[in-house]
Amino acid sequence: MLVLGLAAAAAVAVPASASASASNGPSPVVGHVYVNDNTKPANTIGAFDRHADGTLTPEARSPFVAGGMGTGSGLASQGALQFSADGRFLIAVDAGSNQISVLRVHSDGSLSLVPGGVVSSHGVLPDSLAVHGDLVYVANSGAGHSNYTGFRLGSGGHLFRIPRSTVTLASDAAPGDVLFNGTGTKLVGTEVGPSLIDSFTVGSGGRLTAAPGSPFPAQGLGPFGSEFRPTNPDQLFVSNAHNTAKDSGTVSAFTDHRNGRLSSIGGSPFPDNQMAPCWVEITHDGGFLFTVNTASGTLSAYQIAANGALTLLPGSTPAGGPNAGAVDARLSPDGGFLYVDQSKAHAVAAFAVNGGDLTQLGTSPFPLPGGAAPAGIVVS
Repeated sequence: MLVLGLAAAAAVAVPASASASASNGPSPVVGHVYVNDNTKPANTIGAFDRHADGTLTPEARSPFVAGGMGTGSGLASQGALQFSADGRFLIAVDAGSNQISVLRVHSDGSLSLVPGGVVSSHGVLPDSLAVHGDLVYVANSGAGHSNYTGFRLGSGGHLFRIPRSTVTLASDAAPGDVLFNGTGTKLVGTEVGPSLIDSFTVGSGGRLTAAPGSPFPAQGLGPFGSEFRPTNPDQLFVSNAHNTAKDSGTVSAFTDHRNGRLSSIGGSPFPDNQMAPCWVEITHDGGFLFTVNTASGTLSAYQIAANGALTLLPGSTPAGGPNAGAVDARLSPDGGFLYVDQSKAHAVAAFAVNGGDLTQLGTSPFPLPGGAAPAGIVVS
């Protein structure tokens, strides 16, 4: 893909007031970036101040105790950390202790564990979370204990399991992602092990009904990261991460019908020309899709047509190479910057975004606390 110079990209992505501030002093803080460190034995959440120019500086008291245990190694999943719908809380998986933690987000960006905020995930090795309104679903990926389980998030930040909400999966399912569409009427999960995609409709009580024909065969090996198009809740995109031939990764596009049935969008799957496209992020305007190609250590970009068909943009953007362990990615709320976990480099990389073009910031990547094996990232 065409890589713009940093100055040109920043001129598009950063407001004029922020650009002017660069010559007068430090760029102002406009938000925060949080990472599930997945540390062992005690899990922590790494926190950064996010500046208008896209750069990051560590929060003074970071990292913050999550309350459960991490695994100390990367999680094969997308969405291990999520904001509550109103942004008041962070919800994190504690994969090493089979728990979920809820932390309050304070106005200065600091975090504190909600009293009684650590609960059982009702499975083994929780690795992905989906949030819509007060409804939260977790994917548990442990062999023999894989499932999706639903919770309600109370106003004080407490999670309450929804009775009879658990959907049991096969012992080899290894779910890698669970997510809601934009209206909260559908929920999808990827089964990396048998290369299947689970699709459900969501009832008024928060319980799931499997779509006719679910689970659906994936269009490649290891369906992994996934995202609904922000501007069309009926279009679903799934990366196929485990194709074995060189540079054979693909991304699939589906229509999610009213009853949850998935049908392929013409031309799908779409070639990525890289290895292991695992994580997926779509621009807020629905125009472009980015994949994190973990084995290649690169980022790819696609333009999304109105019908959901994908066009791969030329080239790719370096993301630290194969040894960086690039994983989860998340856009800033204004869409001007993309932040990527680098699990082996123990850092967060930052890229300026201009349409489908990405340019890594000159001061990126930004180091995480020692021992961090990041799995999940959110941006405010």
